[in-house]
Amino acid sequence: MILVEARNLPAHVGIIMDGNGRWAQQRGRSRVDGHREGSNTVRRVVRAARKLGLKALTLYAFSEQNWARPETEIDALWILLREFLLSERNEILDNGIRLNAIGNVGKLPSIVRAVLEPLRRESEENVSMTLNLALSYGGREEIATAAKELAKRVAAGTMTPDEVTPEALHRLMPSLAVGDPDLVIRTGGEHRISNFLLYGLAYAELYFTDALWPEFEVEDLYKAIAAYQARERRYGKVGKAAPVQSGAQVIRLAV
Repeated sequence: MILVEARNLPAHVGIIMDGNGRWAQQRGRSRVDGHREGSNTVRRVVRAARKLGLKALTLYAFSEQNWARPETEIDALWILLREFLLSERNEILDNGIRLNAIGNVGKLPSIVRAVLEPLRRESEENVSMTLNLALSYGGREEIATAAKELAKRVAAGTMTPDEVTPEALHRLMPSLAVGDPDLVIRTGGEHRISNFLLYGLAYAELYFTDALWPEFEVEDLYKAIAAYQARERRYGKVGKAAPVQSGAQVIRLAV
C-alpha cells in the first residue's frame, strides 16, 4: 500500500514524459503507437493529479529540440494533441481545470492552435488545478527570452541594472506563473533534465523511474509523491539532525 499525506502535497509537479518510442520499439510497433499510448497515460495522470488536489501539473509534451525529429512523427504528435484537447475539453471545463501552454506556441501548427487557444480562454478562470502543456518549450530559451526583456527595459530606462534580480527574471518566466516546481518526475530510466523548467528547478525534488511513460500508472505517481513527502527540503539551510545508529559511520558533506 502506498500512503500519500494529504497535508504535504507538492503544489506544482512537473513531468518529463519519456519512453514512448522505446515502449513501441520493444513491442515491434511504430513510434506513433507509442505516442498514442502515452496520451492515454496523460489522461489518467491528469485525473489522478486533480483528485489528489495538486495545484499545478506541467507536462513536457514537446521540446524546442523535438523539431529535429522526423516530420511524419511530428505531424502525428500534433494530431494526437488535437485529439486529446478535443476529447478532454468537457472534462477540463467541468472539473475546474485551467489549461495553459508554455513555450513558443506560435510555432505550433494551426490545427493545434485552433483548438488550444479557445480552450485556454474558456478555462482561464478555473481554479481547481492548472494544467501546463510545455509545447515547443525549452528552459534555456525561456531564460534567454526573459533576459532579453529585462535588457530592453534597462535600455529604455524603465528599470535600472540594480533592479535586474533573480526575482525580476522569475516574474518573466511563463512556466513559473504557478510557482516553482516542487517535484519533477522523469520516466523512462534516464537521469537527465533535458532543458525542462531550468530556472525554477533550483530547489525542486527530483524523482526518476524506469517505467516508460505508457507504462506509468497512477500508483507510480503516488510513489513519486510519497518519496517527495519522505524528504526534507532544506533550501540551502541546515537540516534537522537525523538519529545516528550505534556503530554507524557518518560522513558529513558540505551542501
